[in-house]
Amino acid sequence: MKEYFMDLHLHIGRSNSGQAVKITASDKLTIENIIDEGKDKKGIDILGIVDAASPEVIKDIEVLLEQGKLIALEDGGLSYNQEITILLGSEMEVKSEFGQAHLLSYFPYLEDIKKFSSIMSNYISNINLSTQMTYLTAQELFEIVDELGGIIIPAHSFTPHKGLYGSYSDSLSRDAFDKIAAIELGLSADSEMADHLSELAAKTFLSNSDAHSLGKIGREYNKVLVKEASFKEVLLALRREGVRKVLANYGLSPKLGKYHRSYCLECKQKLIAKIPAIKCYNNPKHKIVKGVLDRLIEIADKEEAIHPKHRPAYYHQVPLLDIPGIGPKTLDQLIDSFGSKMNILHKVFDEDLKEIVGRKIASTIIKAREGQLNIIPGGGGKYGKVSN
Repeated sequence: MKEYFMDLHLHIGRSNSGQAVKITASDKLTIENIIDEGKDKKGIDILGIVDAASPEVIKDIEVLLEQGKLIALEDGGLSYNQEITILLGSEMEVKSEFGQAHLLSYFPYLEDIKKFSSIMSNYISNINLSTQMTYLTAQELFEIVDELGGIIIPAHSFTPHKGLYGSYSDSLSRDAFDKIAAIELGLSADSEMADHLSELAAKTFLSNSDAHSLGKIGREYNKVLVKEASFKEVLLALRREGVRKVLANYGLSPKLGKYHRSYCLECKQKLIAKIPAIKCYNNPKHKIVKGVLDRLIEIADKEEAIHPKHRPAYYHQVPLLDIPGIGPKTLDQLIDSFGSKMNILHKVFDEDLKEIVGRKIASTIIKAREGQLNIIPGGGGKYGKVSN
């Protein structure tokens, strides 16, 4: 068995033909740039591309296969020079009587996601674009994915915009979610918060970046224990079969997330005086964006988090570029010296950091990777901030 770093939620901004895929994502997010960033700068071993159902992205993948840069793995996934594994996925939007939610689907082989793309073109207005409204229920989408041998994972499950719990349902018990092995926590939540819900005790938690730019790849990630980096092995880890499992979640402090606390759209202020804040303090009729912390407490059935035995540790980390004193030049210096973000956060000795960037910045990096920096909470669509 081996340990691998894994980030399963990466977007494609544009295809190589110039076709927009994820409109809100950077144009530099092409599949080749993602591979280079993940391999060379971030040191992440398994990457999930969630826009692989776009025909334009499929064309780009096929070119890389023809060139021999990507090789299809027997147990699912694509290998790049035996250095990094790509899992092929798609993010789609489903609808209930309560609201909408984003679901991530992953498939073992290119032919599977090509079939999925063909089927979904009947349900959405533009199959080339990412995260389109399907007007299907979660159950209906699950049945399509399951029939093709894929799996579904709810994306950023607690966010007020398109999160399963944030805007679609109060419970996983509806639709097909009892059959789903894992959920994605999202940037404004962690295991301590999510384990206030009893129905999540059997689920594996994932912390993924939802990267809309190259720099955001790996801002949240996981460490998994598997035999090899393939679709089949990752699925076994999510299901915790044999000794395969998620060993650790690494992510932002929830306070850094854009939707950690509620925000009144009319008063234009975060609602932080009380927990939970599910109405504006000044006027209960005001429209608010309900924060993840507030929403979780609203629907929780446990006053304290109870972690099941299989739940791994969740480590709070601050992205290197968000650390005071670190700019692009300093980050490049660190990567040139130590090889990748994963090395800096997990392998480099404190004294070696001090030698390259000085005692003050090194001390801040050490605090950041141990989750000890002071944070001003985010909310209402604005990220939290690290304070000195």
